[in-house]
Amino acid sequence: MEIVLFILNSVLFGVGLAMDAFSVSLANGLHEPKMTFKRVCLIAGTFGVFQFLMPMIGWVCLHTIADYFLAFRRWIPWIALVLLAIMGGKMLIEGIRGDESQELTDAVGKKGLFVQGIATSIDALSVGLTITDYTWQQALGESLIIGAITFVICVAGLFLGKKIGVRIAGKASILGGVILILIGLEIFLTA
Repeated sequence: MEIVLFILNSVLFGVGLAMDAFSVSLANGLHEPKMTFKRVCLIAGTFGVFQFLMPMIGWVCLHTIADYFLAFRRWIPWIALVLLAIMGGKMLIEGIRGDESQELTDAVGKKGLFVQGIATSIDALSVGLTITDYTWQQALGESLIIGAITFVICVAGLFLGKKIGVRIAGKASILGGVILILIGLEIFLTA
């Protein structure tokens, strides 16, 4: 049962965190409708790698800090709640207002893809705050699941973008924002 909850939590994090990358993937697909499958994998893979790396970086940073400042651990549920609520709220507001920036005017280059990868995954750094009780293997497992979910969602976003454009991008941010807020509440209430 514990492994099922671990996987479910990881998948939900992955879905919630991938919504920004999904929205950008829709825009990338719209602006590059003749994108090859190899290019789709490159773009989705970039987003997946960044979504994998950020939680691990957050876990490592907080894990080393928490070892030195044990009193800090009791604030982790609060920090996770605040960070996820802020990021989720920001995504929710952007989705409701329709403020999502369309970062592309042409096909994205390597530098642009790198910037998009960082911009869409920076919020995943906060996941490291929520998994401090995990061993490094568990943190790695969760990060891999998040990266894989992001890859799959971005492939879908790129193909959808090629077909229908960015009309549903705002709804993706709303869904991602709600999921992040709910995960923050779950972490806070179960701590």
